[in-house]
Amino acid sequence: MADNNFLNVYTGPDSVRKYFDPDSAPPLPLVELPECLNPYRQDGVRIYAKMMPIHPANNVKAMPALNMLEKSVIPGKTDTIIEYSSGSTVISMSLISRVFYGIPDVRAFLSNKTSEAKLKLMQFFGLDITLFGGPSQPEPLDHRGGIRVAQKMAEESENIVNPNQYDNDDNWKSHIRWTGPQILKQLPQINLICSGMGTSGTMTGLGTYFKDAKPSVFRLGVCTAAGDRVPGPRSFALLAPVEFPWKASIDHIEEVGSHDSFSLSLDLTRQGIVCGPSSGFNLKGLFQFIEKRKTAGTLADLATGEGGSESAGEIHCVFVCCDLPYQYISEYFDKLGPEYFPPIHNEALTKVDLYRYDEAWERDPASALPHFFDIGDILRLVSRMGFSDTISVQDILTPKPNTFILDLRQPTDYARFHLPGSANLALACPRDRSPFSDPEVLAAVWKRLDAMFEAPDAELLELVRGRRVLVLCYDGDCSRVATSVLRAKGFEADSVRRGFTALGHLNAGVEQQGACENGGDVAEEFKPKMVFTGGVEVIPSPPLSEGDGPV
Repeated sequence: MADNNFLNVYTGPDSVRKYFDPDSAPPLPLVELPECLNPYRQDGVRIYAKMMPIHPANNVKAMPALNMLEKSVIPGKTDTIIEYSSGSTVISMSLISRVFYGIPDVRAFLSNKTSEAKLKLMQFFGLDITLFGGPSQPEPLDHRGGIRVAQKMAEESENIVNPNQYDNDDNWKSHIRWTGPQILKQLPQINLICSGMGTSGTMTGLGTYFKDAKPSVFRLGVCTAAGDRVPGPRSFALLAPVEFPWKASIDHIEEVGSHDSFSLSLDLTRQGIVCGPSSGFNLKGLFQFIEKRKTAGTLADLATGEGGSESAGEIHCVFVCCDLPYQYISEYFDKLGPEYFPPIHNEALTKVDLYRYDEAWERDPASALPHFFDIGDILRLVSRMGFSDTISVQDILTPKPNTFILDLRQPTDYARFHLPGSANLALACPRDRSPFSDPEVLAAVWKRLDAMFEAPDAELLELVRGRRVLVLCYDGDCSRVATSVLRAKGFEADSVRRGFTALGHLNAGVEQQGACENGGDVAEEFKPKMVFTGGVEVIPSPPLSEGDGPV
């Protein structure tokens, strides 16, 4: 580990290699759990997480992969790496083979029972994947499994390397080389080391290291409870064919189930120790062991080091935090159930309003209307008007060819006033409720629009096909939804930001005289007032003639 690289900076042509190399980087963090995560703190137990996912490859297998490839790749000859791996080891190999050796061809052999999320993760890292049936953790010498197939391919070609994490001593020796020395230097008073056992490389390496470096350290291995499954570790029965010297590397084994593993890693993550189920698995095994010692009255015995009592009788325990949670997110929900997770409010919206929005489709009235209407000779109109005269919208707005105005307001309001050349889509778009503040409105409006424009009837299709569509509503929100739907269905559509409200505020000072002359008092919100170049004031036109009703 690099004591002189305290700024954690890597430069030069080999910067990424140095970034991946534990000898040029500061040690991976060792983080003490706060009391809210340590139920035994009042018993003098201090617990630390060794954060292996902080390595650039983000998992505990990075150092074994580095050590194995260093001892097996022949530069200039090796052009393919093959490994049977559930994910972490071969992902680390894919990164290290590129960074250190320029080898992009890394192939993963793995079980057909691997989750879709993990398969996609491995594809993301550029791995060539081959699936195998049978047990997800086959015995190394089983000729029917992927472990043996990878071995045979490497035996038959001098260009292929199969590091074979299952019987390669450079796997577990990486933890003698790097992980163990880091932990002892970070925490000289360590009393207990704990890790899960899958291929058993981590625990074998750490147990072997501490047996020599500090024999008083208690070595705790953790296995999966019989009949259960946690990503990574194995049951005790499945450790039988593992040829690493793991039995000489542990003092005791605890068995842990999947529910505790997932729930405890969830607790750790929510308190800032972001980790996956195998990390919760290790911590649960440690908790079980401490509880047994406490019940038996032998907990204090762990505090005795080589030279007698250390740290006023405190017990310093390190567990390996070996994975991240992200690729297991769906499994958390399957294992733990909804009571472990906050609710999603307005969850019904996950099934509606599914298309993209774009600010470019939401236009101000002053920029939108000239694209859809020809505005007459304003100066000529002004010369014919007295100061108190008013003029209807129809007198100066002529719809442009191949355009269409879609009005989403309620039919009564549409009949009271609308832009020339428009048609009413009677969605009963509410006057006073935005779809973005009322999920029920959004769901209702979107579902109807989506169904309507997925297979528009002949009349509607004739109105919108091949035309540029401007969508209007009361406040611009329903029309914004409609524009999203129309665009998703292949129609060119825009909406007016703030809808008829914005039209009504283009000229806040217009008089209400015209509306009264057209048949009485009209509600202010439905009396749009517009100003165009030249200063001509416009009030709403009277309703269109019969036959211009809603779609």
